[in-house]
Amino acid sequence: MDNGGGSSEAAAQPLEWKFSQVFGERTAGEEVQEVDIISAIEFDKSGDHLATGDRGGRVVLFERTDTRDNGGQRRDLEMMDYSMSRHPEFRYKTEFQSHEPEFDYLKSLEIEEKINKIRWCQSANSALYLLSTNDKTIKLWKVQEKKVKKVFDWNVHPEKAAGNGPIFGSHVSAIPKSYMANGGCGERNFGCASNDSSFPPGGVSSLRLPVVVTSQETNLVAGCRRIYAHAHDYHINSISNNSDGETFISADDLRINLWNLEISNQSFNIVDVKPANMEDLTEVITSAEFHPTHCNMLAYSSSKGSIRLIDMRQSALCDTHSKLFEEQEAPGSRSFFTEIIASISDIKFARNGRHILSRDYMTLKLWDINMDSGPVATFQVHEHLRPKLCDLYENDSIFDKFECCLSGDGGRVATGSYSNLFRVFGCSEGSAESTTLEASKNPMRRQVQTPSRPSRPLGSLSGVVRRVKGADNSALDANGNAFDFSMKLLHLAWHPSENSIACAASNSLYMYYA
Repeated sequence: MDNGGGSSEAAAQPLEWKFSQVFGERTAGEEVQEVDIISAIEFDKSGDHLATGDRGGRVVLFERTDTRDNGGQRRDLEMMDYSMSRHPEFRYKTEFQSHEPEFDYLKSLEIEEKINKIRWCQSANSALYLLSTNDKTIKLWKVQEKKVKKVFDWNVHPEKAAGNGPIFGSHVSAIPKSYMANGGCGERNFGCASNDSSFPPGGVSSLRLPVVVTSQETNLVAGCRRIYAHAHDYHINSISNNSDGETFISADDLRINLWNLEISNQSFNIVDVKPANMEDLTEVITSAEFHPTHCNMLAYSSSKGSIRLIDMRQSALCDTHSKLFEEQEAPGSRSFFTEIIASISDIKFARNGRHILSRDYMTLKLWDINMDSGPVATFQVHEHLRPKLCDLYENDSIFDKFECCLSGDGGRVATGSYSNLFRVFGCSEGSAESTTLEASKNPMRRQVQTPSRPSRPLGSLSGVVRRVKGADNSALDANGNAFDFSMKLLHLAWHPSENSIACAASNSLYMYYA
């Protein structure tokens, strides 16, 4: 699993996580507005930019501020050793309204503005590009700096204007000679005298027009370049960019469509699991993602807990998978909740493309794409909640969709939980790392090292399923309190090349580093 991020010995040492920053933390007693709750987080490939989307349809961008040294040269984040990295700092960059609430009159369906996913595209000409989607519509945004144009002067001197009306403004400076030479009424224009600034020449002397010039100040402007709509009958749950930089996929409950970034009025349906009779429907698509390096491969997960790897070279309609990853049920373990908690809410490819991380309600599972007999590692996240499944079903918490993420070197995985907790597990050779942290600005926050059985090297597993028991059996959080199911950390993202995690708790964005 080690991919150049450090030796396996270093990776096996548990990290000490520290609080870095928080954006939008509410004060005590402050009521959070529904529209301000964060619903998507994504780092770009460089890790210098971070985007969040919320339930109000807004996208907020942050940029890193500590990536330049004293000489002004940008540091190479890829080559930095984790232990030598500086404290990561981000600042607010800009925000824009990506989606608005809509109403489908044909289906009598209200379409929320909530941002479901954000994905960064390749930047070009100092402009940032990203995709954002709500339940029905995907948009391509371009964010770039534009120079501000300001009124610099007037074309008529105050003393020249007389008689035909009041002149506003107490004082106007003389017009620059450069303006007179290039665009004003000078000797090279219309043959009028160089000291005559009246407009029109010899005409109404009190007609004053502003001279607009481009200043050195810049503003960030977000513009919508493409709108990809009317291609999904069901709610979009995933979008993913291809490594070719030209195409992306969008997935809903029953279909996956392939788009070209340059073509917004046409897409190709590459996966369709809709049965001829909807009564025969047994599972739906829950998440989909392109392979990070092979542009012909993608994976998608289902509500039955399976992951299918497909190869677009095999056929135009990829209804037949090339590999199926699923774990067999233990005999006698089936219950009313089995299918609900088996549903996979999120999948992520490791950066090297060799492993897939999946998150269901109870566990994180790590899969080797060359071994479909079972996961190579299972990390218990909510096992202590198993006695409370009835209560979780009653209050609908059992249907919460937690995301997952991997470190850039593939040596660790992370996911969220209740009471604004998130868990970090080590999955490299010999690692017994299992850490629980609370996303909070409280200086008394603690990180809890939960002992787990040392893992075996992934290279020697060959069909053996490894289980890491990373949770205690109590229903208490890291601070010894009962879990608060109204406070849930669903969305988080790992910096692509450093040990830094951004996670969302309600309307607040918390940053941690190690």
